[in-house]
Amino acid sequence: MRRLGNTRRTVGTAHRGSRVAAAVCGAALAVLTALPAQAHTPGPVAPHWDLKSTGTTAVRFRGLAAVDRDTAWVAGTQGTVLRTTDGGESWRNVSPPGAADLQFRDIEAFDARRAVVLAIGEGEASRVYRTEDGGTTWTESFRNTDAHAFYDCLTFFDRRHGLAMSDPVDGRFRILSTSDGGRSWKVLPDDGMPAALDGEAGFAASGQCLVASGTRDVWLATGGAARARVLHSSDRGTTWTATDTPIPAGDPARGVFALAFRDRTHGLAVGGDYRADQPSPRAAATTGDAGRTWRAAGTPPPAYRSGVAWLPHSRTAALAVGPTGTDLTTDAGRTWRTLDAGSYDTVDCTPDLGCWAAGEQGRVARLES
Repeated sequence: MRRLGNTRRTVGTAHRGSRVAAAVCGAALAVLTALPAQAHTPGPVAPHWDLKSTGTTAVRFRGLAAVDRDTAWVAGTQGTVLRTTDGGESWRNVSPPGAADLQFRDIEAFDARRAVVLAIGEGEASRVYRTEDGGTTWTESFRNTDAHAFYDCLTFFDRRHGLAMSDPVDGRFRILSTSDGGRSWKVLPDDGMPAALDGEAGFAASGQCLVASGTRDVWLATGGAARARVLHSSDRGTTWTATDTPIPAGDPARGVFALAFRDRTHGLAVGGDYRADQPSPRAAATTGDAGRTWRAAGTPPPAYRSGVAWLPHSRTAALAVGPTGTDLTTDAGRTWRTLDAGSYDTVDCTPDLGCWAAGEQGRVARLES
């Protein structure tokens, strides 16, 4: 999105040791639930973000793809892509060559070797790169040639099928599609896309403005217009329906910034106003019908949030992150309470409870207990 100074994530990850992971998650969730609001409890019993040194403080990582507790990819400013395979103890700079002027805002990983990364911006600044060897080499698989397009996010349904979305072109959001794992892309016809509202666009804030669940369902988050909306497609982006959300809009800096779906019907939306001096009331909402209707959280996060993720193996717990903190819900998004005051832009969790967060000044953390 032009105005922002700036489920889903890991595709095809096997659910190894799912019973063990579920037990670990249950124990961690029990501790999280017991924590008081605004808790900053020291000691090993309290789950907390453990910062990992990435070797840089100059890069803002808004793109994050967690593979498991050991492996994660982050992507950000200055054309930077990093990868860890040892739980964040060390990071390898696997940035595509010649990309230093690009702004990477989304990355989707299939495993420790294969990933697809999106650069945002007007015209040719919007690009897609793909690697099959852990970032040793990259192939540019898409470069935008339309001066009116500005790509914000991408998502995958499986290892082959994925979409990327652009802000409206000729009055409608533009959708790119791939059926070969990101090796090639084509623009889908827009006759099944509702007309965009005046000023409506997506936010390239966390790689979560376009998310998929299952093999065909995908949702697109918007802001900047009179109303903040979520668009839903059940046929991999061919046709869409649009629904208003209770998250405030009416300004280029306000709207829905991130979505997370734990299945094809139950979803969370977070957002607000990304300006630090502006309040963000009603900055979270929930749906139980695939996005046909949205209900405002009874107790929303206290400030703007740009990223959200369901805790694995839980039907009720999720984390939301933003520049002023991390919030937890244990009732499927109806109420939220702050757990940590650290700054993060995006969050992602894996079946083995490998929850990761990333953000400004090279910050990357893993949830520990």
